[in-house]
Amino acid sequence: MSTARVTLSHGVEALFGTHDKNIRLFEDSLGISTHLLADEMELSGEEAAVARARAILRDYDELAREGQRFTNGDVRDFLKVALEDDQISFRNLVVSSRKRTVGRKSLAPRSANQMRYFEAMDRCDMVFGIGPAGTGKTYLAVAQGVACLLNKQVSRIVLARPAVEAGERLGFLPGTAQEKVDPYLRPLYDALYDMLDAERVERLIEKNVIEIAPLAFMRGRSLNESFIILDEAQNATAEQMKMFITRLGFGSKAVITGDVTQIDLPSGRRSGLLEAVDVLHDVEGVSFVYFNEKDVVRHDLVQRIIRAYDRYTQKTSQKGLFPTPASVAEPEEADE
Repeated sequence: MSTARVTLSHGVEALFGTHDKNIRLFEDSLGISTHLLADEMELSGEEAAVARARAILRDYDELAREGQRFTNGDVRDFLKVALEDDQISFRNLVVSSRKRTVGRKSLAPRSANQMRYFEAMDRCDMVFGIGPAGTGKTYLAVAQGVACLLNKQVSRIVLARPAVEAGERLGFLPGTAQEKVDPYLRPLYDALYDMLDAERVERLIEKNVIEIAPLAFMRGRSLNESFIILDEAQNATAEQMKMFITRLGFGSKAVITGDVTQIDLPSGRRSGLLEAVDVLHDVEGVSFVYFNEKDVVRHDLVQRIIRAYDRYTQKTSQKGLFPTPASVAEPEEADE
């Protein structure tokens, strides 16, 4: 057992959180105990855990003294990420989050994988974000695209989705071609409206600076100086996926997101996302980031639902009912 003391002169209320939720998360994650003194906190536990706790609290106190204002929710989100991966510095996490102000939103990663996702989008020209619903794959990709546009790193954003019905028949849809496909693209609009004023979004769409279109409209094009997002990529066929990723032009970036547990393609058609994982996993400049239920940022119940479905899938796979692709169950060498 080891003990240590850390000065805490600012922001103690936010650190502890409502009903001490933040400090309990801190203690439980590291397996330590804490005791608040006058202007210090005493830490007790295994030597490595105490050292990690001390480093996080030092960063927290220094940032608070420098004028960083924390809310209870901020602290909880930052702690969850820093405690998940001991390679992540609490200070770097907070400083990095300051830089990610996108339109009306300030975005902070809420999990280690979300942070890796941001870093991959900064570093690589093509990034695959693969994982269950609610992990922020699409939202963060749109945020990155908007940030690149506002910072003049690209001249336009192209958002695409396969127009595949999710297990139901929508029938004939009235209206223009754009109005017919808009229901499939609504999540992309929602993300844009969350970051920018509605009027500004409409102006950018009218000027074709932001283009939202079904995947089929990408054929035959070459997109330069663009931030290109393919959402729901698990519903792209192998031919469509190859067509999409070869649209990448000079000065462009592409982000492909998908959930391989929700494939709505007709029976017998292999998902282009699954094929891309197998084909591109060792290609330089392409990064794969895999999310799981711990990254879900929706209601806590969603995490439990995803875990339940994962257990059910594993059970039925063992019985030979639903074989799980090896490339999805255990990616061999994913570049994160």
